[in-house]
Amino acid sequence: MPTGKPAQSGFTYLFVLMLIALIGMGLAAAGTLWHTESQREREADLLFIGDQYRQAIRSYYELDPAQPRLPQSLDDLLEDNRRPNVVRHLRRAWRDPLTGRPFVLIREPDTQGIAGVYSPASGHPFKNAGFAAKDEAFKDAKRYAEWRFVFSPASAVAAGPASPQSPNPNQTPGSAQTPQEHRWIPAQRVGNAGR
Repeated sequence: MPTGKPAQSGFTYLFVLMLIALIGMGLAAAGTLWHTESQREREADLLFIGDQYRQAIRSYYELDPAQPRLPQSLDDLLEDNRRPNVVRHLRRAWRDPLTGRPFVLIREPDTQGIAGVYSPASGHPFKNAGFAAKDEAFKDAKRYAEWRFVFSPASAVAAGPASPQSPNPNQTPGSAQTPQEHRWIPAQRVGNAGR
């Protein structure tokens, strides 16, 4: 007489196979979610670091209103010797958080000065809306290379020099910035962008 043992072991084997399949699908979903979240963090780092470069180029350009000029190299942003005291417009030469390599420099055709940077990373950005006004041109970009962090001297001339009396939203009352002070604002979250 059959005892039912072979049928019982068959169901156990089938249950284990189904359990392994479910665990595999869960790990695949978690991996996809982790990759997506990691990519979004790198995009946020790219927006922050690109803006740091744009601000540093603007700071370098506006340091000498009598003879405004763009930096010729990234070293000029790291250590500006045009004043008696060294001015550091950029804390360090950030690397592209998407590729881990240096950014591609955008040069002004007339002076060959550095006007901006961009990432040569391939891929389609997740973020395609909700940008700050200064990054509104990034809306609906198809590639990361279209996110170009550029300081335009023409727009600076049109806007005029920054007035020392105008309030700075990042400045505390009673703390005035002089042209020699560094205009970099510390990051709240950069992650591993400097690696």
